[in-house]
Amino acid sequence: MTNALLARRRTALALSILACAAGAVSPLVLAQSWPEKPIRVVVGFPPGGAADQIARLVGQPLQEALGQPVVIENRTGAGGNVAGDAVAKSAPDGYTLLMSSGGMVSVNPHIYPKMSFDPAKDLTPVAAAARVSVYLVVRPEFPAKNVQEFLAYAKSNPGKLSYGSPGNGSSPHLAVEMMNSQAGTSTRHIPYRGAAPALQDLLGGQIDFLMDPGIGLPQVQAGKLKLLAVGGLQRSPLYPDVPTLDEAGLKGFDADTLFGFYAPAATPKAVIDRLNAEINKILATKPVAERIAALGGATAAMTPNQFEAKARDDFQRFGTIIRERKIVGD
Repeated sequence: MTNALLARRRTALALSILACAAGAVSPLVLAQSWPEKPIRVVVGFPPGGAADQIARLVGQPLQEALGQPVVIENRTGAGGNVAGDAVAKSAPDGYTLLMSSGGMVSVNPHIYPKMSFDPAKDLTPVAAAARVSVYLVVRPEFPAKNVQEFLAYAKSNPGKLSYGSPGNGSSPHLAVEMMNSQAGTSTRHIPYRGAAPALQDLLGGQIDFLMDPGIGLPQVQAGKLKLLAVGGLQRSPLYPDVPTLDEAGLKGFDADTLFGFYAPAATPKAVIDRLNAEINKILATKPVAERIAALGGATAAMTPNQFEAKARDDFQRFGTIIRERKIVGD
C-alpha cells in the first residue's frame, strides 16, 4: 500500500469518527442553543375557537420560558388539514409547530381519502394541552327543559332540528352523529368554518342547537344559552348538576377530543423533549388550568409517547362512527 493511499484512508477514518462524534453530541448542543429565533405556532382553526384560545393561552408563558417570541398564525380549512399540511412540510427544526384538535390526526384520515400528507407519519406529537368535552346547548326558549325532553323532541321531529359544527368530521359534528346513532334521532348538519360562527348563528336563531366545544359556556353563564348535557363520560366541575349523555341513557357516549401541539416529523428529539417539558410546566400552573377549565376542558399533560398512544386509540374510536354514519370531508 502506498503512503498516499494510506494517508487518504487515515483521513477518511478520522472524518468518519468526527462525524459520528458530532452526531452523538448534536442533540445536546441543539438543546442548549435552541431556540435562537421566533417560533411559529400554526392553528388549524379560526380565531376565537378552542384551538386558538388554547394556543394563545400556552403561547405567552411558553414565550417567556424559551426567551423567544411565539407567534400564533391561524390557517383554516379542511378540518385542520390546511394547517397540518403547512406544518408537515416545514423544516423540522423546532421553529414551526401545529396546534390542533385531535381530529386532524384521528379523524381526518378517515374522511379525506386524498390527504396531501399523512398525519401519523409526517407529524410528531409534542405535547397534549387539553381534553375538551362538548356541551349540548340550546337557546332558553327551546321547547325542552332537560336532555331527556330534548331527545324525545328530536326523535318525534325527524329532520326538523338543525345544528352547527366547525366542519365535517369535527368533534362537535361527530358528537351529534353519535347521538343520532344511539338515540335514533335525525338532525340536519350545517358546517361552519369554526366554532365561533356556529355559536353566533345559534344565538341569532339560525340553527337550533350545538354540541359546543366550550366557547359557548360564557353564554350559558349569562343566561343566553341553556346547557342540557355534557358529551363526555364525566360531569363538568363547572356544572356538577348537568348530566352526561351517558347518564341520560346513551351508554358509553364519549365525544371528548384531545387538543395539542405537533411538529414536523424528524424534528430533533432534544427539541421535542424541551417543548414537552416546558408546556407541561405551563399546564400545571393555576391560571392556565383555570382558564382551560373555563373553556370547558381540562389540562392533559402527557409525554409525547402517551400523546401518540391516545391519538391511536381515538383513531379507532372515531373511525367506527365515521364508517357507520358515512361521514365524508368537505
